[in-house]
Amino acid sequence: MTPIQKIWIASMVAGGVVFGSLAVRQPFGKGLLEHPVVIYFALAALGLLVLRFTLSRPVPEVIPDRALFIGGVAGLGAFLATNFVVARFF
Repeated sequence: MTPIQKIWIASMVAGGVVFGSLAVRQPFGKGLLEHPVVIYFALAALGLLVLRFTLSRPVPEVIPDRALFIGGVAGLGAFLATNFVVARFF
């Protein structure tokens, strides 16, 4: 695994933890598009677009598809786990 893949997965997990801790309060609003998980994945997509235009190369050349998928699943898992802990214990 290359360093950029490790950075991608770690940043997705960190983002999942941050947005999962915010999800109970729903600070962005009550609608579907304002839910923290939607905002989280929209920001991840925006980050991939910035990476694509900054490097002038397709993203799968930099981060393979499998690493993109693993990062998304790991980030969603971190989101759900953190949301569960915050909703249950805090």
